[in-house]
Amino acid sequence: MDKTYTYLLINIATIFFPLVLSFDKKVAFYKSWKHIFPGLLLTGLLYLVWDYVFTIKNVWSFNDDYILGIKFFDLPLEEILFFVTVPFACIFIYECLICYFKLNINAKLVRLITVFLLALSLVLAVLFASRLYSIINFLTLAVILLYTLTKPTALDMGKFYAAYAVSLLPFYIVNGILTSIPIVSYDNTQNMGFRVGTIPFEDHFYSMSLILLNLIFFEYFRSKKQNGKLAA
Repeated sequence: MDKTYTYLLINIATIFFPLVLSFDKKVAFYKSWKHIFPGLLLTGLLYLVWDYVFTIKNVWSFNDDYILGIKFFDLPLEEILFFVTVPFACIFIYECLICYFKLNINAKLVRLITVFLLALSLVLAVLFASRLYSIINFLTLAVILLYTLTKPTALDMGKFYAAYAVSLLPFYIVNGILTSIPIVSYDNTQNMGFRVGTIPFEDHFYSMSLILLNLIFFEYFRSKKQNGKLAA
């Protein structure tokens, strides 16, 4: 097989099962697709901007041997697809957990976790303020977590944390492949220099903020639709 399809195949593998299993009668995830795509667009635009900045600043780079070579604003097509396939798969995990398990996590514990992650993100942002990848990741998550603490949202943070914990398994597989081949190479002068296997530590914060923002939008658009039906 031509190895230039590698990153594309990773994207396809990421979204394949969520797409196929979307038609499971209990989850019926396909009915929620219309609530997903506005958030994918809004979140994707934000993350693609910083992705572009990181690329031109050489915070990371892409191995031409494992991509098709189709680029938009210096970003490989596969990298753009990443912001569709990964959030889509993670929202699917979130919906499956809600449908198949009773997730009633103590509200005080959830708030404590959020405050801890917010404090940790801010401390790390200060400690690694000179490193672009580090500070952007830590501050982005801190801002989103602060928003969930100060503004009412339709998202149950306890359910989000459960979904994020489950998503770590595919996260380690996908990111492990991307960083071990490597398809994506990082400049360690722009991050903490600490890795879990071959995965930069900051990627955990990157993944959390990406999933969290998508789910906030997902629940917002879903609740807006439901409230519209009730009003009618």
